[in-house]
Amino acid sequence: MPKERLQKVVARAGVASRRAAEDLIVAGRVRVNGTIVTELGTKVDARADKVEVDGRRLVAEEFVYFVMNKPRGVVATVSDPEGRTTVRDLLRGVSERVFPVGRLDYHTSGVLLLTNDGEFMDGLLHPKRDVPKSYVVKVKGDMKEADRMRWEEGVVIDGEKTRAAEVFVLRHEKGKTWVEVTLFEGRNQQIRKMGEVTGFPVMRLSRVAFAGITSEGLRPGGYRRLVPAELIDLQKNFGVPRRIPRPEGQTMSARGPSKRPRGGRRRLTAGGPAPTPRRTGE
Repeated sequence: MPKERLQKVVARAGVASRRAAEDLIVAGRVRVNGTIVTELGTKVDARADKVEVDGRRLVAEEFVYFVMNKPRGVVATVSDPEGRTTVRDLLRGVSERVFPVGRLDYHTSGVLLLTNDGEFMDGLLHPKRDVPKSYVVKVKGDMKEADRMRWEEGVVIDGEKTRAAEVFVLRHEKGKTWVEVTLFEGRNQQIRKMGEVTGFPVMRLSRVAFAGITSEGLRPGGYRRLVPAELIDLQKNFGVPRRIPRPEGQTMSARGPSKRPRGGRRRLTAGGPAPTPRRTGE
């Protein structure tokens, strides 16, 4: 597990707030592996190091993994200085201090993973892992085959060409086009910028898959724990998490590990006023 600041580890254990945890450290009431530590910012491994407050050992939180169907108009952070609703506000009943895996724009809905496992987060966000993120996009304009190919082969944004993507036109509708896009990189607001550069402004954007995890069956704002079978797939395909939790009533063989979700994927079906999200992933 990556090392974290000591005051963060103390606060996360529920002993005190972050500020109060700093006071405990400065006061000499915190020991790490039997030695009093008074320097703020000292890095520790919450699982490998023995951390004590007033002689009482802290127990590291168990790692948890969630998927949420983030609604539009919700900030993908745990706090917001403007007082807007955050994903943390929607996690009623979750006592662990979890964080979003990556960002999802305020106006973008769809799949968002959350965890308190920093290594898991770093692993899925590492650019060399080629983690697929799939979106259903509604753009203004009638996208032709040449336009689709341009999106797929890469678009120059801020002087740098985007990596190759998977792009399928789902349908055309009164001067608008529905597109499914799968990215293998994580640039800020990449799809919206691709639309601006190519003359197809994005009107609606929803992530429908992230690393093969979907929010199927979840209402907007709803969330659930990832099941062991999903974590096994993530571990096989991307190397994280390192350890698979074994919740009561669940087995490790719910379904076998699947192949890496890249290339040759089934296209999303289009129908009704908007395509029905069937995959999860800006």
